[in-house]
Amino acid sequence: MQSTRKGLNIVLTAMSHHIWRGVPLQYMYGSDSPWGTPEFPLVRPACNHTVLYHIPNNGDMIERPPKPQIGQDKWDKDHVRLPCSPQSLYPVFDNFGKKRLRERWDIIVEALSKPIRNSQDLVNAILTYNTGFRDSRFWKFSALHKLFDEYLEEEESRYFFDVTLPQIIQLALALPKLIQAPIPLLKQNRSSSVSLSQEQISCLLANAFFCTFPRRNSRNRDAEYATYPFINFTPLFNYKPFDNVLEKIKCICHYFRRVCTKVPTGVVTFTRRSVPRSECPEWARSTRKMAVPVHVDPEAIIEDLDGLIQVDFANRYLGGGVLGGGCVQEEIRFVICPELMVSMMLTQALQPTEAVLIIGSERYSNYSGYGSSFHWSGDHVDATPMDSSFRRRCAVLALDAMPFPNKTAGEWEVQAIERELNKAWVGFSIHTEGEGLQYPGVATGNWGCGAFGGSSTLKSMLQIMASAQAGRPLAYCTFRDVAKRDYINRMYSRMCKHDVTVGQMYKMLVQYSQTAHTDEMKIFLESSLEQHCKPPEVKPKQKPEPMSINPTPESAADQKPKAEVNIEKELLKNSPDMFEGDEIIASSSVKNEDDNFWSRNLKLLSQMDKIDQNSDNLNLTPTSDSQRVKDVPMAEDKHEMEVSPVVKKSLGKKITDYFSKQCDVKMSCE
Repeated sequence: MQSTRKGLNIVLTAMSHHIWRGVPLQYMYGSDSPWGTPEFPLVRPACNHTVLYHIPNNGDMIERPPKPQIGQDKWDKDHVRLPCSPQSLYPVFDNFGKKRLRERWDIIVEALSKPIRNSQDLVNAILTYNTGFRDSRFWKFSALHKLFDEYLEEEESRYFFDVTLPQIIQLALALPKLIQAPIPLLKQNRSSSVSLSQEQISCLLANAFFCTFPRRNSRNRDAEYATYPFINFTPLFNYKPFDNVLEKIKCICHYFRRVCTKVPTGVVTFTRRSVPRSECPEWARSTRKMAVPVHVDPEAIIEDLDGLIQVDFANRYLGGGVLGGGCVQEEIRFVICPELMVSMMLTQALQPTEAVLIIGSERYSNYSGYGSSFHWSGDHVDATPMDSSFRRRCAVLALDAMPFPNKTAGEWEVQAIERELNKAWVGFSIHTEGEGLQYPGVATGNWGCGAFGGSSTLKSMLQIMASAQAGRPLAYCTFRDVAKRDYINRMYSRMCKHDVTVGQMYKMLVQYSQTAHTDEMKIFLESSLEQHCKPPEVKPKQKPEPMSINPTPESAADQKPKAEVNIEKELLKNSPDMFEGDEIIASSSVKNEDDNFWSRNLKLLSQMDKIDQNSDNLNLTPTSDSQRVKDVPMAEDKHEMEVSPVVKKSLGKKITDYFSKQCDVKMSCE
């Protein structure tokens, strides 16, 4: 019992210094620490999991990168077409003006082996093996020239061309040595995984920097990779040289400076999960309780919530505008963690019931600002520990929401609601087993809002529903919106208190979608919850029943609302504490006098008023609960669990005197 009180006091202290609501972050981890949460499945080669490196048995991967796996080159639509493949041929003209085919890799090696002293030399080298775009209006390299000729200090620019760029060239040309097995594409309607070492990833990104990947530059709809994101960096180099675009290139250059100075030794796993529509939940029939732990914080940033599954507000073409002018949540995440960009090379555009989970990426940069104000602000040393497969314990979940750029009413249609629920559930339920709570939880926020035009009120409810269905706790970042924090917490508390199910919540949303949308959704949902949870009317008793000052354990249990017991079972199966917003609901197993002091005596004070008001024989002056409590010296915090002896004595005397007076009056009347 002493440990229970200590735990309550610790959480109360934490809440007094923070502005989050809901349950503490510990309940997102299922542990006191982010790194105490269960690990994801180990890296193991399988028919649907390709591992491009040798998994060591002696655990020495921390000291040096793993050796590459050796396999047979494949040049087909199911695998990445590597520039170093013998089948990657490029047309050139010989000395007699005749066109002939030559291995593309030989041309790349020659071009990058020549001295490159400035941005124009770099552009000339890239165009050597991309001659078809030499006269294209899209290949002017405006941003690249602006960065090195004007934006950077002359000393910084010189250091890049003298030191960093030769190292990037050396890394790129190591491709045949570091990638010796075919890399499968993560294609639509197929669940599969690919694991690469961080060294292999850096080599692939170096080739993307020099724009060497074949068949990846075409904008035609019938092109082979039309349903894949760009991976060559040409769109970024050719974009208008806005400051935020130049800052993104600085992030990428900083990444190469880091990995060329010290080779990273970890690995990263890219997993595409595809679930047939027929296997998604029947939302209207779901009986899962909405009482999954929810933490709401207006100050937290998703990428700073260590140990949780961090949602990437993705485009269906992963990376979105990272190789263009885009500079919001997804694009920023991809440039401060460039290893995520390899997913753009692998992943075909996402379908409605698909998601991508990336485990193990490292962060290299700090930043400030957002959108047009984005700015690289220096080196970031990632202290995230590694799991048993030598992946950093960082999981990024790419979920693409439906776009509603004009904020149309389309997002309220049933089909749109179901699509978003399915999308979130497919991601949230990845690597889950059984019916209980699944750890780690999910860190998310206003997914599909902002540039996508979605309603944060709707998206927050949909994500809580999906997390409840998947059984994963949810940490929601409201990005400085305190009103949104309070609304989510208020709705969450009511849903928990009244045992609302996912199916019931879904029906409320469907009911709203069928209205003319004249009412604000917040008001509608709160009103619907009130109607759904309205307690049955209780007829007043004709005669007051005798009240026991010391109720039996059975009667005390009867007085406890049933919903509280259900919430405890759902949320805190392994904890004696239960938090609903800023309120504390004590567990039914806690029998300590201090812990139950306020709830028991305040009920007695309430009964004292009822007896006064219903009695015709007693000549007692009714006094409100608030007045009685006001007369009693109390602690400043109404949730203070340590009740002082003065408070106990004063309130106890008041109750005792009241019932003594009541008995005296009854005897005199008789």
